[in-house]
Amino acid sequence: MYQAGGEWDRAIRIAEERDRIHLRTTYFNIASHLEAKGDFMGAAQMYEKADVQHTQVPRMLLDDQQALEQYILKSKDPQLVKWWGQYMESTGNMDQAVHYYEEAKDYFSLVRVLCFQENLARASEIASATGDRAACYHLARQYEAMGKINEAVDFFSRSHAYGNAVRLCKEQGMESQLWNMALLAGPREQLEAARYFESSDKALQDKAVVLYHRAGMLHKALDLAFKTHQTDALQHIALSLDSKSDPAIVQKCAHFFVENCQYEKAVNLLAIGKQYVEALSLCVEHNIPITEDLAEKLTMNKGEGDEATRVQVLEKVAESAVAQGNYHLATKKFTQAGNKVAAMKALLKSGDTEKIVFFANVSRQREIYVMAANYLQSLDWQNQPEVLKNIVAFYTKGRSPDLLANFYVACAQVEVDEYQNYEKALGALSEASRCLAKVTTPHDPVQHQRVLDNLNTRMVLVKRFVDIRRVADRGDQETALSQCRQLLQHSGDLDAAGIRVGDVYALMVESLMAGGDFRGAQQLVEEFRRVAGPGINLAYYLSSSTLGKLARELGMPLSGSFASGDKVRAGPVRQDRVTDQDEPLDEEVEVVEEEEVLERETNSPTLVFKNGQAYAI
Repeated sequence: MYQAGGEWDRAIRIAEERDRIHLRTTYFNIASHLEAKGDFMGAAQMYEKADVQHTQVPRMLLDDQQALEQYILKSKDPQLVKWWGQYMESTGNMDQAVHYYEEAKDYFSLVRVLCFQENLARASEIASATGDRAACYHLARQYEAMGKINEAVDFFSRSHAYGNAVRLCKEQGMESQLWNMALLAGPREQLEAARYFESSDKALQDKAVVLYHRAGMLHKALDLAFKTHQTDALQHIALSLDSKSDPAIVQKCAHFFVENCQYEKAVNLLAIGKQYVEALSLCVEHNIPITEDLAEKLTMNKGEGDEATRVQVLEKVAESAVAQGNYHLATKKFTQAGNKVAAMKALLKSGDTEKIVFFANVSRQREIYVMAANYLQSLDWQNQPEVLKNIVAFYTKGRSPDLLANFYVACAQVEVDEYQNYEKALGALSEASRCLAKVTTPHDPVQHQRVLDNLNTRMVLVKRFVDIRRVADRGDQETALSQCRQLLQHSGDLDAAGIRVGDVYALMVESLMAGGDFRGAQQLVEEFRRVAGPGINLAYYLSSSTLGKLARELGMPLSGSFASGDKVRAGPVRQDRVTDQDEPLDEEVEVVEEEEVLERETNSPTLVFKNGQAYAI
């Protein structure tokens, strides 16, 4: 309504605020109105707002070329500048056309006009500098028409018109340029070039193989490669194969590698082609190293094929890894196959204690707990509290009280042999007895009862010896000596109970010395030597201070009656040898001070049993 009434300002305001869909139409109508009134500049502005200036302004000002040129130069609109260049070209003003085409960056039109003017040098310079495909193609056609083949091939290549470049190279026998163009071209051009190279008399079949391969004709490429013995080309083709490749092609390449004793390449190729059974057969037959990468290639994804086949392949990979000593990889593959027991066996062979403990904890299987505990017993658990703790925990979690009892018995023997601590040994035997009592349904009841009886007998003897030592500590030497004699009458039982005869004699010697009977102590030493044999080392049972005191009280040199071939033991801890047994000690033997004895006893790890658990301190 406002437009019909000539109220253009109000019409524009309404269109801008309430009816933007008709805003450009409103601007166009205003421009037409102004054009009819002769207000060309105002009309041009409205045409610009209506976004139709590229067509309407040239139409409106076509009769006034000077005004049109001024408008175009002032606007610097590339589309209008290009139109003006085309107008100049249509009027035959080529120089002005070149100027405006260059101003509008219309390189195709610019090169086209320059070629018309036979200014190929500048046309080539512009096409090379800008890389405009249309310009390069037009220039290439000009060069081809002029017989300048090299230049034509160059600019066909720049314009990505590889088909024309390949055609020219074939026609002119330009093998080098043809090879370069074919590598850049698409499958159709590559196929044409491959056929050319295959039929050539210049032994260019290797290039044909590569191009057939790139063109997607794998069968043709392989046939030609086999026919002409192109080993390098075959290897290149093999690298491009994957699980989606034709199984026949994979098998053919693998067979070629096997024939040429390149077994690793054949295995990798079969693995990539998911021919797992064949790949594993080659690995076993030719002892191909199973690397982490190869193992992953040989691993079937879940849901890929038959599950039984997947498990079988995984276990074969793991078995091959075990045979090659790659135990961690074998553990991984056995685990993926669901065979955790076999995985644990492989891991045990690696000797990786940290991973063995971790695997046992995450597997939560009775058999694996027991296997881990058995392995940990082979370590220096006496000096590693964490290992000892894991042994007890694993036997407990593995519900193997009989094996845990055996371990406690071993702990008791360590306390006796290493530290002469019969009190702690008795505690360990008590824990062993509790464990055996938990066995309600033994596999062999008779054997179980026999073991339990032997353990109880051992506990009785050890407890008796502990009580004798306590009697001696209270000063009742006579009673202690009498009970020791009674123990020695059953030396066979002592050995079975893990009580060392030398410790009994040592207690008797120390008791006599405490009562001042040094001569009787000497006689006991000699008696022990006769019982134990001439090579006995007294230092394993009597401390250096005790031997030194006995020698001094008897007025005898230590190198005489009480010499030993080994360094004497300081306190209850056995010491290392320092001389051969045949080499006597000098008379002046350094007696270990009490402070040193205490220090060594303090630093020596011992076992503590509490609430059914063993702790190394």
